[in-house]
Amino acid sequence: MSDVKKIQMTTPLVEMDGDEMTRVLWRMIKDLLIEPFVALRTEYYDLGLNERERTRDQVTVDAAEATKRLGVAVKCATITPNAQRVEEYKLSHMWKSPNATIRAMLDGTVFRAPILARGIQPSVRSWIKPITVARHAYGDVYRNAEIRVPGPGSAEIVFTGTDGIQQRQPICDFAGPGVLQGMHNTDASIGSFARACFTYGLDVKQDVWFATKDTISKTYDHHFKDVFQAIFDAEYAEKFRAAGIEYFYTLIDDAVARIIRSQGGMVWACKNYDGDVMSDMVATAFGSLAMMTSVLVSPDGKFEYEAAHGTVTRHYYRYLKGEATSTNPVATIFAWSGALRKRGELDALPDLCAFADRLEKAVLDTIEGGRMTGDLAGLFEGEAEVLTSEGFLRAVAEVLI
Repeated sequence: MSDVKKIQMTTPLVEMDGDEMTRVLWRMIKDLLIEPFVALRTEYYDLGLNERERTRDQVTVDAAEATKRLGVAVKCATITPNAQRVEEYKLSHMWKSPNATIRAMLDGTVFRAPILARGIQPSVRSWIKPITVARHAYGDVYRNAEIRVPGPGSAEIVFTGTDGIQQRQPICDFAGPGVLQGMHNTDASIGSFARACFTYGLDVKQDVWFATKDTISKTYDHHFKDVFQAIFDAEYAEKFRAAGIEYFYTLIDDAVARIIRSQGGMVWACKNYDGDVMSDMVATAFGSLAMMTSVLVSPDGKFEYEAAHGTVTRHYYRYLKGEATSTNPVATIFAWSGALRKRGELDALPDLCAFADRLEKAVLDTIEGGRMTGDLAGLFEGEAEVLTSEGFLRAVAEVLI
């Protein structure tokens, strides 16, 4: 297909390549499903672990800055190295999560929702509507400070104001070795999180739930609750009433129980770690971690689309041995379609938006027609043909053409 016939773009996407099996799929998706139809324009950043090591993670910062400048990004899954990965990749440093770095720089909120396909029923029988998990994307355990305590001693939190006045809070008198962890958040980021959730709820006309553990964390978590309530009362209460939706706070224990008994169809706002875990739970219960959209939205309207799952290491090792894999690429395809649609919306390119819609429909038509990867076959209500990763992408391409 010549460039003349392809859908044209005016502004590039920020393209962030990744690691392992998802990196392999990334190239296939572009080759089979995007570049034959779109004159793709991207500003490319390699966030693979080797390049992060070579640039001492500057490439991640550059990619985040590019997203601020261009407004829309699409990101492949990346490795967050642990001690094993440091040794495996011969790293000089245990580099931080690229997602955490980008989220902190954009001060955004992550919205994750399941991709529903007919024939694949949720594990929770009452769920008939998608559940969107809104995950705060700054601070907490993802920007923590940690100490390995070598032996007996005392620990305390110390805050020194710019006026020199100190606040001190004892933590623990250690009788022996242990560990320490310090976390933080800011009113500005919590406020951005609240406004993003309320705005999203109004856009989709769904109730917004916010849940933490303020009965235990009486200062930290309770402050989140207070900020949410103050912003809602001052800026959103009347809008919610007019839209016929509601906002309420509940303990996260209660939220889990109520979500399981619900029909779905709400925005569930969670702190950073809670959102990480609960979005995986929701995705798995709806079918697969590879069947969930994920978009980071900044307060000033920048968007970064990604797959919500990891780099599929086990399949990558099989791929390196020359073995065929049946890795599900749906979430990564939807990251591309989401980014292309948003780029089309911002640049007034209806053909690009329509292509994104066609691409997603082709994916769902392929699955609903009984052709899918192995993770979905066991859940499908009907005859299922299990395809390899490349076989599935080629099947989607046949429908798309």
